[in-house]
Amino acid sequence: MAQVIRNVLKEELANSHRMRRRYEQALRRLGKGSLVLKRIGGHPYYYLAAREGRRVRFRYLGKLSGPERQARLVQHRQRGQYRRLLREVKQQIRFLERSLRG
Repeated sequence: MAQVIRNVLKEELANSHRMRRRYEQALRRLGKGSLVLKRIGGHPYYYLAAREGRRVRFRYLGKLSGPERQARLVQHRQRGQYRRLLREVKQQIRFLERSLRG
C-alpha cells in the first residue's frame, strides 16, 4: 500500500516538473516589462519598463494604437498569471519532494 502511494507521488512530482518547464518557457516567450504611459506636452507616449540587474530601463515604444496597447496589456496579464502558476507549482514540488523523503 505504501509503495502505491509512493509511486503516485513520484508520478505527480514528474508531472509538476513538466508543468514548471512549460510555464518557464511561456514566460520567456512573453518577454519582460510593463507598459508605462508618460504624458509629455499633453500627448501620450508609451515606454516598456524592464529590470536589467538592479536598474529599471525604459525603452521607448512611441504612440501606440489601441490594438497594440491592448496586446501589450494582455501580454502583461498573461505574464502575471504564469508567474502565479509557476509559484504554485514550485510549492507543490517542494511539498512532494518532502513527502517522498520522509
